[in-house]
Amino acid sequence: MKETVTFWKMLIFFVPLGISASLVTLSHSIINSTLARSPDPEYVIAGYAIAMSLLGITEKPATLLRQTCSALVRDRVSFRAMRTVAVYVFAAIMIVGLAFSYLPPGRLMIGAIFGIGESQLENVLNVYRILMFVSFFSGLRCLYHGLIIYNKRTFWLTIGMVVRLIGMYAVAQFFILGPGVQSSSVGAIIFLVGMMIESAVAFWEGSSLLKRKIPEKSPGHSVEKPADVFRFYRPLLFSSFIAVTIGPALNAMLGKAGDAEIAIAAFAIAFNLTQLMQSFFSYIHQIVLNFYRINPGRVNTFVLMIACIPSVLVGILAYTEAGPWFLSNVIGVSDRLLTEIIKALRVFLILTLVFPWLDYGNGILMLRRQTKTMVYSQSANVSIMLSTLIILIVLTPGWNGMIGAFAQSLGTLAELTVVMIAVKRGRESVLLRPSKEA
Repeated sequence: MKETVTFWKMLIFFVPLGISASLVTLSHSIINSTLARSPDPEYVIAGYAIAMSLLGITEKPATLLRQTCSALVRDRVSFRAMRTVAVYVFAAIMIVGLAFSYLPPGRLMIGAIFGIGESQLENVLNVYRILMFVSFFSGLRCLYHGLIIYNKRTFWLTIGMVVRLIGMYAVAQFFILGPGVQSSSVGAIIFLVGMMIESAVAFWEGSSLLKRKIPEKSPGHSVEKPADVFRFYRPLLFSSFIAVTIGPALNAMLGKAGDAEIAIAAFAIAFNLTQLMQSFFSYIHQIVLNFYRINPGRVNTFVLMIACIPSVLVGILAYTEAGPWFLSNVIGVSDRLLTEIIKALRVFLILTLVFPWLDYGNGILMLRRQTKTMVYSQSANVSIMLSTLIILIVLTPGWNGMIGAFAQSLGTLAELTVVMIAVKRGRESVLLRPSKEA
C-alpha cells in the first residue's frame, strides 16, 4: 500500500484543487469589472459587496459539506445519510435567507449592522434575495465535490470552475452589450448563473460515481445515519461561526488606529494579496484525508515541500522590487498607502508560514473525526487576535495595517498550537492503528 502513494500521484490530485481555488478570485473579478461599468459604480459595487458579506455568513454551512462528505462518505449508505443532513442545511439556509430578505427584524438588523440608508438597504436586500439561492447551489456542488475528491478525480473541480467562468463571462457580456448594468442585482445574477453551472458539473460527475464506483455498503464503515454525520459536522459549523467574528472585529478595531483609512485599506489589500498566494494551497487537508492513512511519511514529505511556497511568494512581494511595481502598476496604489501595504505584507509572512500546517493539522483532526477540537482552536484564534488588537491599538496605533496583520497572524498561530497539541496527543492511539478503511 505504501508504494501506491507517490509524490506525483499526490501532485496530480492536489494541483487541480489548487487551480480551482485560485480561479475563484477570477470569478469575482468578472463581477466587479462588470459592475464598474454602471452609471453609478460606487453605489452599485457597495450594494453588491454588502450583500456578499451577508452571503459569507449564510453560505458557510453549505461549503462545510465538502469536507464532511470527503471525510465520511465511503458508500451509498453513508451518502444517503450525508444527503439527509444536506437537506436540513439547505432548508435552514433558505429559512434564514427569507427572514433576512422579507421580515422586518431582518431589515432592521442589516440596516443597523451596516449603517446604510433606506435606498441602499432595499438595493442590498434585492441582491441578497438572489444570492441566497447561490448558497443552495454552492452547497449542492460541495456535497458532490466531496465524492469527487475522495475518488481522486479532482480535475473535475477545475473543469467545473472553468465552465463556470465561461458562463459568468457570457452573462456579463450580455448585460454590458445589452440592457446595461443598472443595479447591483446584475452581479448577483452573474454569480448565481456561474454557481448553477458549477453545481451541475459536480452533480453530473458525482452521480456518475455513485452509479459506477461507490458500493452500496463498505465493510466496517460506521457512518450509516444522519446522526453519525452531525457528530462530525456540528463542531465544524460552530467553529466557522466563531471565525465569522474575525473580519468585523478587525475592521472595527482598525478604525481606531492612528490613520484609520490608511490602516483599513492597507490591511485589506495586503490580506487579499496574501490570500491570493495562499488560495492554491488551501486544500492540504484533502491530501491528509485521502493519503495519510495509506502512507503518512510521504504525505509529510509532500507537505514539507509545498508548505513554504506561499511564504516565498509573499516574501517576493514584501522584500523585492516586484512588490512596489505590482502594487503601483497592477493594483494602482502609491505613496504612503503602498508603503503601509508592504509593511503589512512583511508581517503576513508569519501567517503564510503557519497556515499550511494549520490546514494539515485540521486534516488529521477530520481524519480522526475529532472536529470538536476545532471549536477550541478557533476560540483560541479569536481570543488571541482580539487581545493583540487591543494591545497594539493602545501601544502602537501608528502601526496602522500592521496591527491587523499581527493580530490575525498571532491568532492563527494560537489556533495552530491548539490543533497540534491535539494531534500529538492522539497520534499513537489513533493514527498508527491499522485502518479498516485504508
